[in-house]
Amino acid sequence: MSSVAEKLQSKAPKKTTSKQVRLRLVYLDFWSVLKLSFLTAICLGIVQVVFAVLVWTLLSSIGVFGEMDRLFQDILNDPSFSVTTEFSLATVASFALIVAALNVVIGTALGAIFAVLYNLASRITGGLLVGFQNT
Repeated sequence: MSSVAEKLQSKAPKKTTSKQVRLRLVYLDFWSVLKLSFLTAICLGIVQVVFAVLVWTLLSSIGVFGEMDRLFQDILNDPSFSVTTEFSLATVASFALIVAALNVVIGTALGAIFAVLYNLASRITGGLLVGFQNT
């Protein structure tokens, strides 16, 4: 009697020969890279703003800001000091939005610079050799 593995091996299709293609990536379209980096930076900016709001909400709901208020009031001897007035949800969200907007501009510019530098380097080096295999 044969084992289950031997039965499965006999039923498995025979391996076919696979074709392999090698291509060179010698050019990146500037506008395509610019659009892709802009959209990626927009997505990351949205994630950044949502994350900042969620972290503030979490810290507020578990009482971290209340404990910080009491700590700073004891240290500064100022009973009117409050962390939540200095770092309100609107303040944190607007700061995260400004930082996200700056990151969109910087990320888009870095994508454009990368495209230009890659195109210049591929003229010297011949580009990247990429292999594809059809199985």
